[in-house]
Amino acid sequence: MKTIKISLNSIDKVKSFVNDVTKFDSDFDLVSGRYVIDAKSIMGIFSLDLSKPIDLNIHNDDSVEKILNVLKPYIVE
Repeated sequence: MKTIKISLNSIDKVKSFVNDVTKFDSDFDLVSGRYVIDAKSIMGIFSLDLSKPIDLNIHNDDSVEKILNVLKPYIVE
């Protein structure tokens, strides 16, 4: 599992993020405080506080680099 920080601070970003993660067969969790949401659930994402960066857990060790390349626009350092 790999954890990265991402920012989803607009509706368009959330929609394109869900489209991007849905392309992969892996499981993705968004963690904000004590809430853990399936990153492929657009309704779940909108239930989080999106004003600050949130953690994304990627449950795939084989193609992490490929996934990170696709998710590059959302990653915050």
